[in-house]
Amino acid sequence: MDLKETRIDSMAVYEGDFIKVFKDSVRLPDGSVGSREHIVHPGAVAVLAILDNGDLLMERQFRYAPQREFIELPAGKIDHGEDILLTAQRELLEETGYIASQWTHLTTAWPCIGFADERMEYFLARGLTYQGRQLDDGEFLEVFELSLSDALDWIRQGKINDSKTMVGIFWLEKMLNGWKKY
Repeated sequence: MDLKETRIDSMAVYEGDFIKVFKDSVRLPDGSVGSREHIVHPGAVAVLAILDNGDLLMERQFRYAPQREFIELPAGKIDHGEDILLTAQRELLEETGYIASQWTHLTTAWPCIGFADERMEYFLARGLTYQGRQLDDGEFLEVFELSLSDALDWIRQGKINDSKTMVGIFWLEKMLNGWKKY
């Protein structure tokens, strides 16, 4: 059975600085017409930055929409036309002050498939050297080190509950335990 839904028409409901919201009419697989609301997002990167001592670089920052602080991996949105590796390198330097000599793309995940086209590109960064942070205007966050075992404990305890960070930490755990060699 073909499950594809085909756009009939589309109306922009909102256009912001980096997201756009649309309401579309679509032809459903059975031939009927339905409505879909969705967000167009440029995508983002998340970086699993591992220090020489084996600890991860983590961040604590306030997120406006849920009105609370979160513990997260370094991450950020992909600028229009920007190479994803360059995005990861830029975000790691801006937010943590580190550069890395070794980069590996791990996977792509789609965090909000029910209403957005956002994709999350995960990178592993090793061979870290501190250069100095370059936070964007209006960006406030705290950077700290956390062992993988503590990060896993923090997920179990609910201290880490940001989905991109949970996916990255679980991916890293599996990778380090031989699930996939890098």
